[in-house]
Amino acid sequence: MVGHFEGAGLDLESVNVNIRDNDFHLKRYNNGATEKIVFLHGFTGSTHTWDEVIQHLPRSFDIITIDLIGHGETSKPIDPACYVVEEQIADLHALFQQLQWSNFTLVGYSMGGRLALAYATQYPVKKLILESSSPGIKNKEERVIRQQSDEQLANRILNGGIISFVDFWEGIPLFLSQRRLSNEKQQLIRLERLAGSEIGLANSLRGFSTGVQPSYWNQLEEIIIPTFLITGELDVKFSQLAKEMKKSLINGIHQEIKDAGHAIHVENPELFATIVEDIILKEEER
Repeated sequence: MVGHFEGAGLDLESVNVNIRDNDFHLKRYNNGATEKIVFLHGFTGSTHTWDEVIQHLPRSFDIITIDLIGHGETSKPIDPACYVVEEQIADLHALFQQLQWSNFTLVGYSMGGRLALAYATQYPVKKLILESSSPGIKNKEERVIRQQSDEQLANRILNGGIISFVDFWEGIPLFLSQRRLSNEKQQLIRLERLAGSEIGLANSLRGFSTGVQPSYWNQLEEIIIPTFLITGELDVKFSQLAKEMKKSLINGIHQEIKDAGHAIHVENPELFATIVEDIILKEEER
């Protein structure tokens, strides 16, 4: 454990845990509370991604946020094989076993959503909340094209450095709606991205891009737990993906948020927190 903090009405522990020869950094809020929730960030993110959301959640939630491999303060192995989805699933499961965690809600955003979904195809979770995510790419040829594109992006990160990459990443259409945020908030997002490492981000693309990971489309019908798909109406691509996913999910619900883009938890953290709280508490009352 590297620190214990009190802030924003939350009891927070910042912890480093060795899992399968790599050090994982996580934050735990309200240790011992009733409902257990795990949050997984997206590409270029970290535990800080969820800071504002967690400030709006009740203290009755025992919350863990994790720096995924290659991100934040977690290890950044040189070998891209450490980043493949099967290894990341094994890392998560070993972590949950070490923490003696079970019967929790798993929340994942974008890349973290892909990992959350992949984990839920192998191990039990109570509920699944996927924000702006997908089961991968169905078509094999399209996966190859995406893999080649992400390999080029990985090389761009390694050759051009983190600042050049973040300048580029901020400008992609997926994050266009974030330009409406305050300058202060945009700067915080930029600083989180700039805190990334070249090798960690490059290997995350090489090991766990949508072009590399297997497609989980055919396994959606095997997921019987309540699965909530949250997308922003301005994010047309992922809203359409969610509608397609819902067709295969036995217990799937899709909620589209008005006037929001890809990162709803960033653009409207209070609303996103309310959605998560309602899913957990109102579903329990039924």
